[in-house]
Amino acid sequence: MPMHIHKFTLVLIVSIFILVCTNGAKSQSIEKPNIVFVLIDDLGWMDLSCQGSNIYETPNIDSLAKQSMVFSNAYAAHPRCVPSRYGIMTGNYPAKGGVPAKKIHLNTNDETFAKFLKPAGYTSCYIGKWHLGDGENNPKGKGFDVSIAAGNAGSPRQYIAPYNNHDNKPWKINKTPIPDVDDSIEGEYLNDRLSSNAIEFIDKNKDKPFFLMMAHYAVHEPLQAPQELIDKYKKKIASASFTQESDYIKEGTGRTKMKQDNAIYAAMLENLDDNIGRLIGFLNENNLSENTVIVFTSDHGGLSNDGLNERFLATSNLPLRAGKGWLYEGGIRVPLFVKWPGVTKAVKNDHIITGIDFYPTFAEMVSGKKVKSNGISIVELLKGADIKQRKPIFWYSPKGRPKNTGDSNSIAVRHGDFKLIEWYETGRAELYNLKDDIGEQNDLTYEMPDKEKEMLEYIRNWKIEMGIK
Repeated sequence: MPMHIHKFTLVLIVSIFILVCTNGAKSQSIEKPNIVFVLIDDLGWMDLSCQGSNIYETPNIDSLAKQSMVFSNAYAAHPRCVPSRYGIMTGNYPAKGGVPAKKIHLNTNDETFAKFLKPAGYTSCYIGKWHLGDGENNPKGKGFDVSIAAGNAGSPRQYIAPYNNHDNKPWKINKTPIPDVDDSIEGEYLNDRLSSNAIEFIDKNKDKPFFLMMAHYAVHEPLQAPQELIDKYKKKIASASFTQESDYIKEGTGRTKMKQDNAIYAAMLENLDDNIGRLIGFLNENNLSENTVIVFTSDHGGLSNDGLNERFLATSNLPLRAGKGWLYEGGIRVPLFVKWPGVTKAVKNDHIITGIDFYPTFAEMVSGKKVKSNGISIVELLKGADIKQRKPIFWYSPKGRPKNTGDSNSIAVRHGDFKLIEWYETGRAELYNLKDDIGEQNDLTYEMPDKEKEMLEYIRNWKIEMGIK
């Protein structure tokens, strides 16, 4: 056989070997993707320009949404911070753990999805708002390798360093300090600081699978932002036209804000968007984007309501009704974008998703294991499969805040297009078809008594299952 044929055969064999190895490596990398979970505090469903806001400017988040599977029917597990985060971390309804009826943090025996990360070869990091307990119940105690600025604080004393400063401004009274930030340079902004921490973690761990939970304290109050951005939005809002005539309407014991006209809140959002852009930019620059899942969501609806104590409100959730604290859509419907390169398509998905689904989803992503929880894994949905209509989902809010957010004790269920809210202490219920009435203005209880009965039966059975009396 001529020499040139031998050489050709050798080159062909080597080429095939390289191709096989490369494809194998690519397949392996997809099986062990990095995961960045971005959780924003108090971000409303309408608080992004890609969601329809004409005031807020969020180009980096908008760009992420364009590359992601966008869930139009995504919900928080609860309309307040602690119970919602409990649901995210444990995969169970907050009511199952006695939250918020009895506890204000994780129970000692509660497991989080972080338990699956290390055995699957991941290095994990939790940065930002935890709000679920200290000691054994902090992120390290619950399975994360690294914990930064994550204690039991529900919000910072201020967003501008020194973050744990004590002075006489009302919002800083009796606030739990944030750990790990006392070395900050005076004048530094908290979003900037935490994003730098996130980039440092990724840089140190980019050669192996990592899981980063970037849980911003923003956009929770106190409302503070860089002054140049505040000035920008004051001018924009002054020249804007709003279709709503009233600034507020009555809701419960207080008011619902009707306009996105808070310049400080708008400025906070733009700075937050800039920092998410920084994080994504670092992934791009270090060739990590193609093997990194990015999940973006909020812990519940935006702060648009007050109660007997009138307060400085952040945003409006229109066309959704009400906001944080309420079981109307404004309190529980949240933005959710998932970008999984090579897996998800950039499409809108109308399946019903809730915060308790993250635990089983992340567990399956990193370990391939199906786990039992109140939530469901959406891995197959992300891969493009269709799934059956899920069983009813529920919310239980037994600690209404008539003074702060105007709501009262209630319980709710959604199944298919229908949602029922029951104010169980007064025996009142409201039924809505969300497909036709996303703003929950047309109560159908008198028109559809059989559907009301069916939905109330779902609630009764669920309360028995959860041990709610």
